[in-house]
Amino acid sequence: MGYTQERPWDSVRHKQVVKMEEYDIIVLGTGLKECVLSSLMSQSGKKVLHIDKNADSGGSISHLEELFKKFKVPGPAKSMEHGKAWNIDLIPKFFLANGELVKILVHTEVTRYLDFKVVEGSYVYKAGKVHKVPSSEEDAMHASDLMGMFDRRRFKKLLLFALSFDVRNPRTCQDVDPNKMTTRDLFCRFDLGLDVMEFTGHAIALHGSDGYLDQPCGETIRRIKMYFESVSRANSSPYLYPVYGLGELPQGFARLSAEYGGTLRLNRTVDELVMDDGKIKAVKSEGKLFHCKQLICDPSYVPNRVRKVGRVIRVICLLNHPVKNTHEAHSCQIIIPQTQLNRKSDIYISVVSYAHNVAADGMYIATVSTTAETSNPEKEVEPGLELLRPIMQEFVSVSNMLVPNEGGQKSQIFVSRSYDATNHFEAECEDIKDMYQRITGASLRFGGSQRHQSHNSDDE
Repeated sequence: MGYTQERPWDSVRHKQVVKMEEYDIIVLGTGLKECVLSSLMSQSGKKVLHIDKNADSGGSISHLEELFKKFKVPGPAKSMEHGKAWNIDLIPKFFLANGELVKILVHTEVTRYLDFKVVEGSYVYKAGKVHKVPSSEEDAMHASDLMGMFDRRRFKKLLLFALSFDVRNPRTCQDVDPNKMTTRDLFCRFDLGLDVMEFTGHAIALHGSDGYLDQPCGETIRRIKMYFESVSRANSSPYLYPVYGLGELPQGFARLSAEYGGTLRLNRTVDELVMDDGKIKAVKSEGKLFHCKQLICDPSYVPNRVRKVGRVIRVICLLNHPVKNTHEAHSCQIIIPQTQLNRKSDIYISVVSYAHNVAADGMYIATVSTTAETSNPEKEVEPGLELLRPIMQEFVSVSNMLVPNEGGQKSQIFVSRSYDATNHFEAECEDIKDMYQRITGASLRFGGSQRHQSHNSDDE
């Protein structure tokens, strides 16, 4: 990544420059988080300029040849259909149908420009085999091979408890204090076996490690409830994925932002950030100054303002067959819980295909990802790759996980976190809400006539 220099305002203000354009907010990068925040700011009446140094927006590749070139791999083979039949996301993630990010998308009205399709199945790895995660009470009681008869009854009781749980109605709480009782104690209260605890915590509540077991149970109850509410909205699975892939999102947001006066400029180099007394003053791009009061960007634009907290390995795999033991699913998620492989963090597999218009006919794109724990991350994902074989082609990347050094209130530069190893957007949604609060001083809430409301509001 190119280093974006920072220069004091005094060193440029006396120079002869082209007339400076004025904006309230400048956004650098067209990742999902930057696009969502750009749209929210435009809709709230701010004048927004959105810049990306890349010609394509959103981290997607629309030609198979580009993918091979990016990873410096010879090919592609003539047997693979080339051209625009492919839309490959470098960091694929699914949406929970009733998750907060979908609510944000509906709130911004960008869904007018997007089509979503249900991901066909949710699976979990246990003892060397892939098993379907229960998608309903009936599924848990009769169809799931993850549990025996007694475990099914206990799991059903937990599920009914979580779905009815409401802190405002003490009768639904059954003497469970969500802020004091740990998740481990909650699971023990329902007499869940270790296997049931594992798939409930990792494949339903979507915790990436076992640290949640000793945390207050309120968050896990909320996640279980959201998972099954998502299933009820999308039917066979809780997950959604855009037709034509995630690259459609920046395009949709660009159209939406334009309705509110926002401007998008792709394939434009950012030369430097101009500062005044430690605060953002302007962005210099291709010799031209753009004045702003606030700046939103991804870590690649400000490497001196972020720090490394880990590494993520992702392996994009091209397949000409569905994944074994997934009922011939055209799309699915598979989670390998950490304890199955004596790891500290889970391994994630996302599978999409020609059914979502992201691959040529008969082709599948599977991505294996995890947080790297050793100096040989490729060996760490081997169990995930084994589930996918035979694989036509693999594309391996190892990237740093970066987080901002400070909140941005002093500099008015607000930097997003790098994407984590999970194959869903829940953590990214939390980052969006956190950044929104720091940028505006208000919490992002949905519904009503106001786009956002302050912390002391009682509205939900």
